[in-house]
Amino acid sequence: MPRFDLGGCELYFEERGRGRPVVFLHGVWMSGRFFRRQLPYFSASYRTIALDLRAHGRSTEVPSGHTIATYARDLRVFLERLELEGAVLVGWSMGCMVIWDYVKQFGDGRLAAAVLIEQSPSDFRWPDWPLGAFDLPALAEAMARLQTDRDAFARDFISLMFKRPPGDADRQWIFDEITRVQESIAGSILFNQTLQDYRPLLGRLTVPSLVVVGRDEKLVPVAAGEYLARRLPDARLLVFEESGHCPFLEEPDRFNEEVHRFIQSLS
Repeated sequence: MPRFDLGGCELYFEERGRGRPVVFLHGVWMSGRFFRRQLPYFSASYRTIALDLRAHGRSTEVPSGHTIATYARDLRVFLERLELEGAVLVGWSMGCMVIWDYVKQFGDGRLAAAVLIEQSPSDFRWPDWPLGAFDLPALAEAMARLQTDRDAFARDFISLMFKRPPGDADRQWIFDEITRVQESIAGSILFNQTLQDYRPLLGRLTVPSLVVVGRDEKLVPVAAGEYLARRLPDARLLVFEESGHCPFLEEPDRFNEEVHRFIQSLS
């Protein structure tokens, strides 16, 4: 199994194909396995990588470093050591935040483009931002449930991720991936990611961006995607009518074709 040594922490990743690097970054508590319908397709044209962030998926279960800023620093080391220049970063949910924090810390000079899937620039409902997923009571409740009833919390979260309920087999592997992450780690990164606010930093992502949202709004409102498309310097919005939080699983053929077309449009 390919692993990347950060020193005290190994990141698991899957890599296929040759050409321009396309790096998939998963959401909170998830893993690169969620992109299993993308790796075979994109590897026909690109050097395609699905990375498990620290303590997620099959990466080392380290107890520390569970902030978006640290995940972004991990990504920087990964890109540099694998010499991934001109990369297209494909972030889903929290993976978008990792991209934004990477650009905040290091700029976008190594990147060719970004694909931003189903993520608001902030998950917190600030006084001037009503589009977040959590206010303080909702965040406190989620943190408590993660510690006291994580399995039920995970099952409820899966139901929110899709426009139409997944089948039993899909529901089980998704549950297995989510519950790989220890409760203490799951709570730490949920709290940290929820209180991020990347609205003031969007102008720093100057490379072309493709913003992808699902029409079903159980987790992320379409208005958040519209906001990103307006505020990012070079962005366009795609709305997937038959999807919720996982367009790449719910409408994989269209997703793959649209993202491939976007990458091919890069100069």
